[in-house]
Amino acid sequence: MDRKRELTSVDLAALARELGRYEGAKVDKAYLYGDDLLRLKLRDFDRGRVELLVDVGETKHARVAAPEHVPDAPGRPPNFAKMLRNRISGADFAGAEQYEFDRILQFSFERSDANTTVVAELFADGNVAVLDGTGEVIDCLETVRLKSRTVAPGSQYQFPSSRFNPLTADYDAFAARMRDSDTDLVKTLATQLNFGGFYGEELCTRAGVEKALPISEAGDEEFRALYDAVDRLVSDLRGGRFDPRVYYEDGRRVDVSPFPLAERERLESEAFDSFLAALDDYFTNVEYDDGENESGGEPARPDFESEIEKRKRIIQQQESAIEGFEEEASALREGAELLYANYDLVDEILSTVRAAREEDVSWDAIAERFAEGRERGIDAAEAVVDVDGSDGTVTVALDEHELELMVAEGVEKNADRLYEEAKRIEEKKTGALDAIENTRKELADLKRRREEWEAGDDDEQADDEEESREVDWLARRNVPVRQSEKWYDRFRWFRTSDCFLVIGGRNAEQNEEIVKKYLSRADRFFHAQAHGGPATVLKATEPSEPARDIDIPERSRREAAQFAVSYSSVWKDGRFAGDVYEVAHDQVTKTPESGEYLEKGGFAIRGDRTYYDDTEVGVAVGITCEPETRVIGGPPDPIHERAETSIEVEPGRYAQNDMGKMLYREFKDRFVDDTFVRKVASPDRIQEFLPPGGSRIVD
Repeated sequence: MDRKRELTSVDLAALARELGRYEGAKVDKAYLYGDDLLRLKLRDFDRGRVELLVDVGETKHARVAAPEHVPDAPGRPPNFAKMLRNRISGADFAGAEQYEFDRILQFSFERSDANTTVVAELFADGNVAVLDGTGEVIDCLETVRLKSRTVAPGSQYQFPSSRFNPLTADYDAFAARMRDSDTDLVKTLATQLNFGGFYGEELCTRAGVEKALPISEAGDEEFRALYDAVDRLVSDLRGGRFDPRVYYEDGRRVDVSPFPLAERERLESEAFDSFLAALDDYFTNVEYDDGENESGGEPARPDFESEIEKRKRIIQQQESAIEGFEEEASALREGAELLYANYDLVDEILSTVRAAREEDVSWDAIAERFAEGRERGIDAAEAVVDVDGSDGTVTVALDEHELELMVAEGVEKNADRLYEEAKRIEEKKTGALDAIENTRKELADLKRRREEWEAGDDDEQADDEEESREVDWLARRNVPVRQSEKWYDRFRWFRTSDCFLVIGGRNAEQNEEIVKKYLSRADRFFHAQAHGGPATVLKATEPSEPARDIDIPERSRREAAQFAVSYSSVWKDGRFAGDVYEVAHDQVTKTPESGEYLEKGGFAIRGDRTYYDDTEVGVAVGITCEPETRVIGGPPDPIHERAETSIEVEPGRYAQNDMGKMLYREFKDRFVDDTFVRKVASPDRIQEFLPPGGSRIVD
C-alpha cells in the first residue's frame, strides 16, 4: 500500500478545528527550511511552547509538532522568514480556517499595527502566500501567473476557482450534483463532490452501496444512503467528535485519519488523544519506517551514524526546550514580582475596570477611557496595553513585561497565578531533564552497538577502507553538516583553481571596505570596464598572514577577471562577454585628482593597466560536502573542481529569486538526503552566488 503523502480535504477540516485551541498564542519567530517547510514558533499561556509546521513540499501537511520533532533552526534566516518575522512576531494567533472544501488553510494573526494572513496551498506544487489586511500578497514562496488566478507580490491574492462544497450542500443539491455525472458512484464522489479517491471509497463503504455502480443505474435510495453518510461525517467534523488513528501495514505507518476508517479495518492501528498528535506521530516517523532490508541476502549494516546524529539533534532540541522552560519560568516570576513592586498602580487599574463594569460600562468604552487617559499622561492609563472583554482581562506593561491580568481578581491572586504557572513550567523542565537523560542513554547504547558491529567485521572491511574513502555523498542517506562562518562570507567570494581567495563587493559600501581594509601588498585588483561591478581583489595571502610577494598563476588571474565581469552590469545587460582590467594594489587610491570627486564605493586608478579583452561571463553554483558543507559559486572551472555537484548558469530571463528556487530543487533531486540540502543550500543562500539580473541554466 502506498503511504499517505498529502492531507485530504476531510483531514484539513478536522485539522483547522483542532488548531482553534491555540487561538491567542503569541508568535515568537518564523523559520523557513529550503523553500517548502515553514515553522512558526508560538507561546501559549496554558500549553507553553507551540511549534506549528507547514510543509508544502513532498508531504503536504500542517501539524503542531512536539519540540523534539522540530528540525534544528537554520543558521541564517532567508528573506521570506525575515519578512514574516517582521510581520507577525508578537502577534496573536487568531485561528486557522479551511477555504471552502479545498486543500487550503488560512492562518490569521492579529497585531496592533497590522493583521496578517498566511495562506498554505497544500495541493499541486504547494505554496505559501503572506497577505496583508486587505488581501494583498506581501510575498509568496512561488509566483503563480495563470489565466485563472495570480499569486504574486503586490497583487490581490486569488483563490482557485470555487468548487462544489459538499459540507454545506442540502440533499437536493447533493443529488442533483450526483445525477449530472456520467460515471460511477465512487468516481463522482471523488471528482464532482470533491472528496478525492480515498474518501469516495470510504463513503461508499459506510453507505453500503456498490462503488462501481453507474450513475445511470443509481437512484434516490443510493443517493440518500450516500448523503446520510456524508451528513454523519460533516456532523462529526463540526462537532469535533474525532477518534484519530495512525494505520500500519507490515510495521510501517501508511495512513493517518481523524476517524476510524472502514477502508482500513484490516490494518493494525494506534489511537491518539487528538488528531494533531496523530499527525505529528505520522509525519515525524513516516520517513523512517523503512522496515527491514528488502534486497534480500546478507543483512545491511545498520545506519548507526544516522541514528546517532538523530539522537544528538534530539538532545540539542531537549536542551533548547529546557532553556526555554527556564526563561519562561523566570519571566513569569519576574512578572509576579513586578505586580507587587507596582502594587498601587496595578490595583488602581483593576479597581477602575471593575468599578466601570459594575456601572455597566462596555468594554469598548473602558478601552476608550484608557486611551483618553494616555493622551492626558495619566500613569495608570499609560500602563494599559489592551482590554479584552471576551475573557475579562486587561494587559499592562511593566518594565518591558506585558502581563495579562484577570480583572475579577486582585493583585495578589494575579501574582499567585503567575507563580503557579512558573511552578508548572518548572515541573515540565523536570520531565524534560528525565527525557534528555533517556536520550543520552539511547545515544550511548547506539555507540556501543556500533563498536560491537565494527569489531565483528572481518579483514575484508579493513582491505576496503582505502577504497571507501571516496564517499558518494549524493547517494548517502545522511550527510553530516559541517559549517563554520568565514570572515568573507558577507562578500562575494570564491577560491581559484590554485586555491587563492578572491573577494568582491556586493554594493558601494562593501567596495569601499574591500579597497580600504582588505587590499594589501602583492594583492591584485580587478574591475570590469563596464560601469557597475564589484571591486574584486585576488588575495595573495590571507588577512591573518603577513603580506608577502607571491607569484600568482595566470590561470587564477583569468578566473578573477571572469568573476569581475560576471558579477558586473555586463551580465545584467544580457551580454556574454566584457573587458576587465587588472592593476597592482598601490595603483588603487581613494584620493581623487584635483577638481575631481569620488562617490562612495568609487576609486581612482593610477598607472598602466593589464586588460583581459572580451572575457566571457560564466558562473556555476555548487555544494561541497568536505571538508565543509556549504554553497559555493563563481567561475565554472574552480567550482566544478571543488563541488560535489554543481550547475552552470548564463544570462537569461529568470530573476535571481526564481533561479535560486530552480537550482535548489535541482540540488534536492541530486541528493538522496534532501534534508541536507535544506540545511546548507536554501534558495536564499544559492541566490547570494548568482549575478545580478536574469539567468538560465546552461544546457
